[in-house]
This record gives sequence, structure tokens and C-alpha cells, in this order.
Amino acid sequence: MHTAWEEAGWEGLGEGVARRRMPGWDETIGVIAGATGVMIVDTGATIRDGADLRRAIRGVLGREVTHVALTHPHFDHVLGTAAFAGVEVFGAAGLGDLLRRGKDELRHDATRHGVDRDAAAEATDLLVAPHHHVHGQLTVDLGDRQVLLANVGPGHTAHDLAVLVPGKHGAPEIVFCGDLVEESGEPSAGPDALPQQWPAALDRLLALGGEDAMYVPGHGAVVDARFVRAQRDALATRFGVTPS
Repeated sequence: MHTAWEEAGWEGLGEGVARRRMPGWDETIGVIAGATGVMIVDTGATIRDGADLRRAIRGVLGREVTHVALTHPHFDHVLGTAAFAGVEVFGAAGLGDLLRRGKDELRHDATRHGVDRDAAAEATDLLVAPHHHVHGQLTVDLGDRQVLLANVGPGHTAHDLAVLVPGKHGAPEIVFCGDLVEESGEPSAGPDALPQQWPAALDRLLALGGEDAMYVPGHGAVVDARFVRAQRDALATRFGVTPS
């Protein structure tokens, strides 16, 4: 499985689990394959990105994506969702309302960061809001694999969702963190961040995955629990929060 993913330009993380670091904004896209379902974690910055991802996953697995999990509402993670017509979309509670009322701001943010104006307009016009709203934790059945979606925010945004993939045959668990964790640079705290609550969100993330999990940041290389803990402490210092 790893070889097939790597030949397609993805990084194999475990049995049936891979990720791709996208060109441009380096956002991580995850894929989790079970016996009866396939989940993609985030969808890229444009509908074309989403279509390319859908085609690439079909090329490796020979079947379609059935579920989309959106880790947070930033353009580089959600604007490809319209390419996944007919797929069940999951997000943290409140994400759908935010995306519906914030289309103009989302489009502006995308173009400000370099997305083609027409591509940004198309993606926001056709944007698919989540059908399923995760308040605490929600298990999604992919057949022989139960994937746990956890609303661990707020932190990077008000709607941060983590995706926990149990390990198979003694392999470590894998946690897709969204931009609660970044490895390729200092975590980005934009105007929609809740910095006073961010360290506590990372505590919840660590409790979810545990000490031996692989943590997959929204941007950058895969990290371990020690890295997440150090980033939590750095954020607490940066924003004057007393760590737990």
C-alpha cells in the first residue's frame, strides 16, 4: 500500500493511511481507507485541487471517496470540497454556519493569499457546508476501520476538528491535527484564532492521541507527542497563558 501511495506522490503513514503535502500552501491532505469507505481529511484550496485529489485517490484505491472531514474553515483546507459531490461532509459544530455566512471573507482571504480570483469565486459559490456536525466526538465506520472525529478546539480557529485513526496490528495511532499543530513554521494565529484557549486544545489533542501516536500537522512533517507538547508550551508563553 505504501508503494502505491508513494508512486502517486503521497506519503504512506500506515496501513490504508496516507497524506499529501500540497504545493503552494503546504497544507496536508489525509486519506484513510477502510473496507467499505474512504475518508479524505481536508480538500485543498480550489475545486481543481479537490478534483485532482479525488482522481488521485481513485487511482490508488480503485474506488471513490465516501467521507470528507474538514479540520477548520481556512481556504486552503476547505475550498476543494465542491469536487466531492455526493460525499458525506463532517466538520466541528458551527463550521457550516460560519462557511455559509462568511463566503465573501473566505473568497477575499483566498485571493489575498494568491488563489486565482475566478477559482476562488467558483469555489466559494459552490462551497459545500458539513452535513454532520461534531460537538464532542463522533465515530465514522469505514468498514474494518473506525475513525474518531473529535472537536478539540477552539484554538487555531473556533472550529478545530481532529481525526484519530486507530493503528492496526500494533501500529501507532495517527492523529490528523489540522492547523492546531504546524511543523514547517510558527503556528499561524490569525484574527479568527483564540490564542488564550489554544494550549488547552493541544492538551485535548494529546489526551486523544496519547504518547505514542503519530501527529500529522496541518503544515509540515509528521511529529510526535513531545513536539506537540513543546508547541503547546511555546504558544502558552507567546500568548501569556498558564499551561495546565
